[in-house]
Amino acid sequence: MTEFAERGSRNTGSLGRTTIAEGVVAKIAFLAAGDVAGVHALGSGLSRSVGALRKRVPGGGTTTTHGVKVEVGEKQAAVDLDIVVEYGEVIPDVGQSVRENVISAVERMTGLEVVEVNIAVSDVWLPEEEESEAERVV
Repeated sequence: MTEFAERGSRNTGSLGRTTIAEGVVAKIAFLAAGDVAGVHALGSGLSRSVGALRKRVPGGGTTTTHGVKVEVGEKQAAVDLDIVVEYGEVIPDVGQSVRENVISAVERMTGLEVVEVNIAVSDVWLPEEEESEAERVV
């Protein structure tokens, strides 16, 4: 066996620890929830407006995870989501799809066990509504 193969075969789990920040889990959950058909947006109208304004301010950040709150432990995570559902969608079905997609993405990417995904539907988006409330505020 070569030297490389011998080093590659040892158990590296005891050589250090990997920690995952809450912001990482929140970003994964935000993107996974947004990928579900029937989800128009995440966050309440106010949080979406504030997020849009933050993007316009220099140094305000380009990525927001409004509508997502997470708690991360050593081996488990819990996620709370605030979503806006498109009119005509069956809300419990959208909620279940969001829950499944978020659990799958977070567990696959982080190795953490997702113990709960709580979903609050804060609004229903109507096609004739303005696309962005932030534009009306500014």
